[in-house]
Amino acid sequence: MRVRNRKGASELLESNPQYVVLEPATAKGKWRDLFGNDNPIHIEVGSGKGGFITGMAKLHPDINYIGIDIQKTVLSYALDKVLAADVPNIKLLWVDGSDLTDYFEAGEIAQLYLNFSDPWPKKKHEKRRLTYKTFLDTFKEILPEHGQIHFKTDNRGLFEYSLVSFSNYGMTLKGVWLDLHASDYEGNVMTEYEAKFSSKGQVIYRVEAEF
Repeated sequence: MRVRNRKGASELLESNPQYVVLEPATAKGKWRDLFGNDNPIHIEVGSGKGGFITGMAKLHPDINYIGIDIQKTVLSYALDKVLAADVPNIKLLWVDGSDLTDYFEAGEIAQLYLNFSDPWPKKKHEKRRLTYKTFLDTFKEILPEHGQIHFKTDNRGLFEYSLVSFSNYGMTLKGVWLDLHASDYEGNVMTEYEAKFSSKGQVIYRVEAEF
């Protein structure tokens, strides 16, 4: 996602510490204390403008959610949605998805979402794809045994690559949807990109993969 810098984004994030964790390394191993309960913690890596993470938090108040994005401006738009929804079970982090072991202990995260990640279609950029094996190494470390990644995309090339990457890594594909919106899957929460793409008739792909 490429967006113009938003004036005042830093100030907005800094002025809402109840939702934005500005020094996440200090929270490593203490996330349940920050949320004030022992509910499972789910994270979305690349949370964009927050439509998915906010929708999930509203539907599942018994789960704690953490939205992660590397772009400060994008995260500020996600904060807008969180503030409007007034959901207490969300935290936002402005960090890189490749550094998650700096912020979470082994097994501290119950489930992980990857939604409409940048496909990085050129072969020379393969290592930047969030389903590349080095990212899977990181995700596996912070998830528990049998932890799952739930992945959605409109990009068939990335989807096929990810299925192979998950399988080669030794993960189990628990469910594969080749046309999510035409399926009987219940409880889907759309991202901003998903709503945009599906309105144009594009197929949405989904997979649940387990370590």
